[in-house]
Amino acid sequence: MNRFLKRILAGALSLAMAAGLAAMPAEAKEDLAGKLVVIHTNDIHGRYENNEESLGMSSVAALKGYYETQGANVLLFDAGDFSQGTNLVNYYDGLDSVHFLNAAGYDAVSLGNHEFDFGFDELKAMADAAQFPILDANILSRETNEPYFASNTVFTFGNMTVGVFGLDTPEAKTKASPKNVKDVIILDNEELFACAQAQVNELKAKGCDYIICIGHLGVDEESTGRRSVDVAANVNGIDLLVDGHSHTKIDGGIDVNGTKIVSTGSYLEKIGVVVYDGKTTKAQLVDDLYTVGGCPSMDAFVKSFNDIVKEAYAGTFATTTSLLDGTRGNVRTRETNLGDFSADAYKYTAETYVADNELDMVIDGAIQNGGGIRDTIAAGEISMDTLYKVFPFGNTVSIVTLKGSELLEALEASCFACPNELGGFPQVSGIQFTIDTSVPYAQGAFYPDSTYYAPAAPGSRVTITSVGGKAFDPNATYNIAVNNFMADGGDTYYVFTNASQVIDTEVVDAEGLISYVNSLGGVIGEAYAAPKGNITIK
Repeated sequence: MNRFLKRILAGALSLAMAAGLAAMPAEAKEDLAGKLVVIHTNDIHGRYENNEESLGMSSVAALKGYYETQGANVLLFDAGDFSQGTNLVNYYDGLDSVHFLNAAGYDAVSLGNHEFDFGFDELKAMADAAQFPILDANILSRETNEPYFASNTVFTFGNMTVGVFGLDTPEAKTKASPKNVKDVIILDNEELFACAQAQVNELKAKGCDYIICIGHLGVDEESTGRRSVDVAANVNGIDLLVDGHSHTKIDGGIDVNGTKIVSTGSYLEKIGVVVYDGKTTKAQLVDDLYTVGGCPSMDAFVKSFNDIVKEAYAGTFATTTSLLDGTRGNVRTRETNLGDFSADAYKYTAETYVADNELDMVIDGAIQNGGGIRDTIAAGEISMDTLYKVFPFGNTVSIVTLKGSELLEALEASCFACPNELGGFPQVSGIQFTIDTSVPYAQGAFYPDSTYYAPAAPGSRVTITSVGGKAFDPNATYNIAVNNFMADGGDTYYVFTNASQVIDTEVVDAEGLISYVNSLGGVIGEAYAAPKGNITIK
């Protein structure tokens, strides 16, 4: 089904069903009349089904209904990354996620970096379908230098006025494909703080009693200078900051400079609730919702979309004799067997393209960024549903031609955080290298339009032993298979934009993996029982 037809279908389902959605809250349990209750989610990543892994949108809708029956002034927010991560939303280019948020009664959201994954036109389609404001004061149009989306909004209740503004992580500049964010400027560091302070001042001038920031910012060390805690420390007057991005559970909230920062973790494993009565703030994460009731119509609404997706991805395509490790904390810190398999598939896809097009070129190696691998594959049959869950981005395999010195810079930059997690961590094929973690990463200048630093001394932490079975030569020219996200300079791979040649094979990575498995007879066997030893970490 093409994207146009998917959108017609999604719109038709929304119109047919959304009006009938209603939570079924339990009887009143507490008196919250006149109090503000903020319900918040973040980093849903497509987990809209109510199942053993996720509370689902059904529980969110029911929880909002529950607090409304208590007489509270209820606001429901999401702090970004709601539209990417499962086949349920990826199949519809994220558009159905907006219909789910509409139906649950969300009052405002911030974008995350993954809202840009499907392209800017797709993001605008999501924004057009939203029945709530998208708030991101620090995302500016390059054409007008004004906020591309709304900056803030005000909610007025009988006894209080609540001002809300949004911020998105500047890391979207490289954690989304750079070509998907080329039309916007994302304010960072001091400009980010100044933007946030201006929002607070504007909302205070409007007489707001309570000021909330919805921020997809996170608290990871690699985000220092643009984290939620950095914003709170440098901006005065934010009462509550609903955070996302780093998938951090902050139960009870943390207090920084008079701001309470809250975050639920990820995947709707928990839902956040903050109660404010003008004097005290109580923040908690909840996952025991049996007293709240349910929302059967929301369950049916989500299922109507998911049934189509399951049919589209029915069947199996391969068998693996071993568990293939795609654990987030592993593929972003070290070599794994799934990382090896993915990189080998890239190399095979590029070699097939070269042969089919009779190009005078040898593919020397391949790199897959660890953040492009989204889950583990259990031993046994592998379904198409699993394949597209593990490799959801629809990236195409590209070939970059570059000098050995540029390859060394790319590996040095992408290993700067090791042994800590980094989405850019390289899983490789045809390349053998060593990372010496005892050597501090020497930062050079910022890469243009990036949140990452170039290495000041490539080769200080990373030593390449061989490429394509031959001793590494910094003056040699290499052809390396990567995905188009990396070829465009995503993550830490800005140096790839200097490649002397870039060829996009237009083969989607998941399709390349299928072709590679077929070349192995449909079985991922003992060659991938363990990592191959391409990467040595000291």
